[in-house]
Amino acid sequence: MNLSTVTVVCIALMGILLFLLGANVSRNRALRGTGNQIPTDPSDRLLIAVRAHGNAAEYIPTMIVLLLVCSALSDSPLIGVLAVAAVVVRTVHAVGILTSSTLATHGPLRDVGAVGTYLVGIALGVTAIVTL
Repeated sequence: MNLSTVTVVCIALMGILLFLLGANVSRNRALRGTGNQIPTDPSDRLLIAVRAHGNAAEYIPTMIVLLLVCSALSDSPLIGVLAVAAVVVRTVHAVGILTSSTLATHGPLRDVGAVGTYLVGIALGVTAIVTL
């Protein structure tokens, strides 16, 4: 396995992002105190924090595994480019969710992050297959 420094740093950054989003959920739960810990209002800051973390937890682990697989199969610089793109789109998506006033509407950061996540994830999957 030939993991480039760029790929390792990007994997670490996505892991850090996931843990920071989890810590933000804990912070919001602590601020809530004994209030409703399972909100349903799309403008509730706790629900927004939970969804930002949940969405990251849905995509980041798969992206990391695909980066590891691609790195094991190839030493192409494309893998480093895809690793950087993964960090960017996941960060943009998280910022887009956390800065929105409600989950009921989409904003440009959230949309760019979501579309970018799909494109980078598909590119990683295709890269893994074609490098066999």
